[in-house]
Amino acid sequence: MAEVRSPTPTLRRRELGALLRARRQDMGLTVEQVAERLLCSTSKVSRMETGQRGATQRDVRDLCTLYGITDAAECERLMTLAKEGKQQAWWQPYDLPYATYVGLEAAAATIKDYDSGVVPGLLQTPDYTRARHEGYMPRLGAAEIERRVEVTTTRQGVLAAEHAPHFWSILDEAVLHRVVGDPGIMRAQLDRLIEASSKPGVTIQVIPYTVGVHPALDSVFTIVEFDGGVPGVVYVEGLVGSIYLERPEDLNRYLQVFDRLSTVALSPEDSVALIQKVRTEHAR
Repeated sequence: MAEVRSPTPTLRRRELGALLRARRQDMGLTVEQVAERLLCSTSKVSRMETGQRGATQRDVRDLCTLYGITDAAECERLMTLAKEGKQQAWWQPYDLPYATYVGLEAAAATIKDYDSGVVPGLLQTPDYTRARHEGYMPRLGAAEIERRVEVTTTRQGVLAAEHAPHFWSILDEAVLHRVVGDPGIMRAQLDRLIEASSKPGVTIQVIPYTVGVHPALDSVFTIVEFDGGVPGVVYVEGLVGSIYLERPEDLNRYLQVFDRLSTVALSPEDSVALIQKVRTEHAR
């Protein structure tokens, strides 16, 4: 039976942050003014509003007073969000460098991913994940690699949930040809892509080499969108670390780029045909 997903602490923090930011703006207050009245730093207020930092119930109590929120039900709702935002999620004991992203992914309504180098984690086989991590620098120990494989496999459960997000993956053709591990691992990985493409909640497209230059030639990014009016976020990962873009103009820009990529990429049906063709090359 598919697992029923419940809202994650990450989503609760973002939901609370969006409500607090909207209330502050309705009051005509700046982040600096709120920080001054709460006797805290502006970064704390900003991080609460973006969901990067969980607000405590004391924070919420003080903000309700500052924002003139007197309705008991509304205050209780905000308090509940703060409490749920502090709960521990399954991935937290792993101390992952990308824990924030895992929380966003687990709560998403739609995930739009563009990759130019590797298969996205939600579609990787364990052997592919293992081989990929073996190539990391600095080198990871065998135990840590197995932990990463376990995390990736657990993350994939989101696609089997009753209310699974729509996962839309656009891959550069290079992803299909680059041998991660060995040809046998690649054949199994491409089989996984073909299998996943038949699922109703998964869309896979490939940008063939013949397209040439396109808007994301030197980029790798994931757009995560949510239900309930919670603002979306763009996750960009690289060697120097990961960044989260949350301004509406940034989100709109990446959505436009993703839309363009979807038009230059092969259709889902033609993408599967290309994946099958490349798979035969790995079988030689």
